[in-house]
Amino acid sequence: MDGLPVEITVLIVVAIVVILLAVLFTFVPVMLWISALAAGVKLSIFSLVGMRLRRVIPARVVNPLIKAEKAGLKLALNKLEGHYLAGGNVDRVVNALIAAQRANIDLSFERCAAIDLAGRDVLEAVQMSVNPKVIETPFIAGVAMDGIEVKAKARITVRANIDRLVGGAGEDTVIARVGEGIVSTIGSSERHKDVLENPDMISQTVLAKGLDSGTAFEILSIDIADIDIGKNIGAELQTDQADADKMIAQAKAEERRAMAVAQEQEMKARVEEMRAKVVEAEAEVPMAMAEALKSGNLGVMDYMNMQNVMADTDMRESIGKATGDDGDETNPTTKGKS
Repeated sequence: MDGLPVEITVLIVVAIVVILLAVLFTFVPVMLWISALAAGVKLSIFSLVGMRLRRVIPARVVNPLIKAEKAGLKLALNKLEGHYLAGGNVDRVVNALIAAQRANIDLSFERCAAIDLAGRDVLEAVQMSVNPKVIETPFIAGVAMDGIEVKAKARITVRANIDRLVGGAGEDTVIARVGEGIVSTIGSSERHKDVLENPDMISQTVLAKGLDSGTAFEILSIDIADIDIGKNIGAELQTDQADADKMIAQAKAEERRAMAVAQEQEMKARVEEMRAKVVEAEAEVPMAMAEALKSGNLGVMDYMNMQNVMADTDMRESIGKATGDDGDETNPTTKGKS
């Protein structure tokens, strides 16, 4: 730079200084450090540099630390940074701790961080502990002993239980248990009118079962918001049973008819078979007679006498059929009148 003019040399030096300062202020959050010092948070600049090296966004940790310091909470920077590295929401945890402190709820940082890492909204849980939440169930149908369907809708007032928030069941389990209790209470009623007259019996019975055990909530009250009458399930079941019995009877009758038809066909086949045997036997008679004549076991006169007897028998049968058809000849009373 000896050969350059003084003005150019000064400009180059100023530019280098500006670039170095820009890099410094970009890598080292000096303004954030100044804000922490102004808020009374004892924080070294090297701690911020270490956060950068550990790929931690300093503002995500320092700003909640400043907020906690102003609220009177003593939190360690390492704990907040560790919670951030674990994937937690540091700002939400600090807000929950501040809300718990204002509401006189005993909540430690470790417990709050565990709830946050478990996927629960810890701030909402703290707010729900102070201000209970109302959960409304859909219409739940139950059938009384008289066969009438009763539909009921309930409003469940719950409060978050911080101690059971980790590992406790959620709202769906509470709704399912309350629905089961409603169905059981309606089903144990002898008449549907008893449920309509005293709907509070449902809430009293359900509350007595301790349905909030093992859940992340404490049930404060169960109120029946609406109740309605549904179908006559008993009558429908009886109608369906009658239709089923009718179909079974028809099937059995059809089975008996098919068996009768099969037996009739079998009898006809047997008769035809017997007729065929008779015809076959009759066809063998002339052959047997010819064989008897040929062998001398039957004489000619015997054969002629047999033919005469057969002819006489046929004539008698013909006369009998003719006189049987004529009422004047067979009925003496009719013959006298004529």
